[in-house]
Amino acid sequence: MTESKLRSIPHFASLDELVEFFETHDLGEYWEQMPEAHFEVDIKRRTHLFALDEEIADKLTEIALSKQVPSAVLINSWLREKLLAQA
Repeated sequence: MTESKLRSIPHFASLDELVEFFETHDLGEYWEQMPEAHFEVDIKRRTHLFALDEEIADKLTEIALSKQVPSAVLINSWLREKLLAQA
C-alpha cells in the first residue's frame, strides 16, 4: 500500500501560527482540503485621485507616519473636518 501524498492541514492555536505555517509551506499541497468560500462583493466606493504639491504630500506623509495612520485616512479626516466647518 502506497503512502498518500495528501498532507493534512495542522490545527493552529492562532491566526499568527497559520500565517507563519503558510509562509514556509506550499498552499498547493493543501488545496483540496481548503473549505470552499462563498461571498458577495458589492463595490460602491469609488476612489478619486487629486494632484498634490510635492511639499504638501511630503508633510502629509510625515504627519500620517507619526500618527501611525495611512495618509489617505488622515487626508479624508482633515477634509471632512473642513467641509463640516463650512456647513
